[in-house]
Amino acid sequence: MKNIFRKILFGDSVIREYSTVTISDGIREKVYLKTGELLIDISGNHWVLCLEPIVMGIWIEDKEQLSALDKKMSYTIYFTDSDSGGEKNIRRNAVAVLDLEFFDKIAESKGSLFLLKMRESRIFHLSFIQTFLIYFKYYKKPHLSFKKLKSFVSAYSYPRRVRVVSFKSDEYYNIFPMDLLGDISQCNRYVFGLRHTNIALSKIIETGRVVVSEISYEHKDIIYQLGKHHSSVPPSLDLLPFKVITSENFGFYIPDWVQSYKEIRIERTINLGSHMLLWGEVVNQKILKTNASHLYHIHFLLYLHQKKKGFSYQLV
Repeated sequence: MKNIFRKILFGDSVIREYSTVTISDGIREKVYLKTGELLIDISGNHWVLCLEPIVMGIWIEDKEQLSALDKKMSYTIYFTDSDSGGEKNIRRNAVAVLDLEFFDKIAESKGSLFLLKMRESRIFHLSFIQTFLIYFKYYKKPHLSFKKLKSFVSAYSYPRRVRVVSFKSDEYYNIFPMDLLGDISQCNRYVFGLRHTNIALSKIIETGRVVVSEISYEHKDIIYQLGKHHSSVPPSLDLLPFKVITSENFGFYIPDWVQSYKEIRIERTINLGSHMLLWGEVVNQKILKTNASHLYHIHFLLYLHQKKKGFSYQLV
C-alpha cells in the first residue's frame, strides 16, 4: 500500500531525505537577501553553517550594502528555482522563504560575513497536502517536527557542494566529508560549520589547522564511507580503501584522488548551536587534477519540484 501511495503521488521517485546530484551546466537556483529596501543576490555568497538552529553565513563586500545591513534587525531570504528578475517575481517564484534575525558578524578588510539565525520558514515546492503527506508517511520521527523539516528543506533548496576535510595531530588523523562550509576566495578565507559531536573538532581548534579538498562525484561511495569518521575513530591508514598523499605544509593525509586542496589556519570560532563555526585563512593551495563534476546535496523536495517542472539535476 505504501508503494502504491508513493507511485501515485511521486511517480517512480525513491523517497529520501536528500538527493545527491552532480551539476554539469551550472546551478540554476538563485538566492536573494531582502532587508528594508535592499535586495541582494547572494546565490554564490551564502552557506548553511548550523542546522539547529539554522544559521546562514552571508558574505557581503559592497560598502553601501554593508552599511544598510548593519542598521537592520530583520532579514528575509528567498530561494528561487531560476533567475526570477525583479522583487515581485522573486516573491512569486520562491520555492522557500526564510525569515531571520542577526546573530553575529565577522568583519574583514574586504567585507563581512553576516551570521543570520532563522526564525521561521515557508516552503512551496509541492502543494501543502503533498508536502504534509510525504512528511507524515516518510519523514516523521520523534526528533523531526514538521517545522524542523521545513527549515531543512529551505536550507537545502540550493545545492550544497560536498568537500572532504582532513586533519592530523601526532598519531591521530581524520578524513570526512562536509557540506556546511564555504570558500570565500575574495578574501582568501574559509568558513566551516562542524557539529559538536565531531570528535576531531576540539583537536582542530587546539591546533588551528585543517585541510579541505575539492572532489569529484565519481568517488561518492568512498566519500560517504568516510562520513562515519565524524563520530568514530578512523581506521589505520592501511585499511582505507584508497591511497593517501600528504599536504605540502601541514603534512595532513589527503585521498590521492582529490582534485585540489587548501591548507587553512583557523583564526576564530563561534558557537552557533548544534555546530561550531570555524573561520580561517587559506595559507596554501594546490591543484592536482583537472576539474571534474562535483558532488552536491539538495533536499528531496527540491528534486521533486524540479521533476515537476521538467528539469532536474543528474542523480548520482
